[in-house]
Amino acid sequence: MEYARALRSNLEASILAKQSLLADQAQMTVFSAVVNEVVSRYRNGGRLYIAGNGGSAADAQHLACEFVVRLARDRASLPAEALTVDSSILTAISNDYGFEHVFARQLAGKATDRDLFLAISTSGDSPNIIKALEQCRSMGLPGILLTGRDGGKAKALADFVIVAPGDATSTIQEVHMVLYHTLCECVEAAICYA
Repeated sequence: MEYARALRSNLEASILAKQSLLADQAQMTVFSAVVNEVVSRYRNGGRLYIAGNGGSAADAQHLACEFVVRLARDRASLPAEALTVDSSILTAISNDYGFEHVFARQLAGKATDRDLFLAISTSGDSPNIIKALEQCRSMGLPGILLTGRDGGKAKALADFVIVAPGDATSTIQEVHMVLYHTLCECVEAAICYA
């Protein structure tokens, strides 16, 4: 019985967080701006770079997969890359420059002025996400941040910020999943099915 209570509680928290985002017109406006920016960058030959830590690293890989392969219908591949997957690059940068530079250094070497970066951080305080957004600023690349709670230090560095409601990291990550799946859905529709 206690297990069912825990599940019920978590489902209620997830629903409440999603309803809260649904009612937040300012965040809906930011989401629409993010979709327009990604579509514009893709139409101009750009690429989407994505990064996060822990569960958000898995989310970065998941989202890159959805763009490169497809979300629901067959279509042309859209270029996206999770900066979390190359163990040689990750360990070399961490060893030679420090873990806080692990994403910024990759952006410096890979990104062009047509690209954009999407950071996923439930706290907004991950040093490597902060450095990556600083790198974007120095290169003139748009930085998108999916975050939670108060947005942390990264909030001030991103061009587009969506703060997922919720107190628990797991609830924030569940909202992030809805956000990035919908982002991919909207971009697909605008570029491939319009």
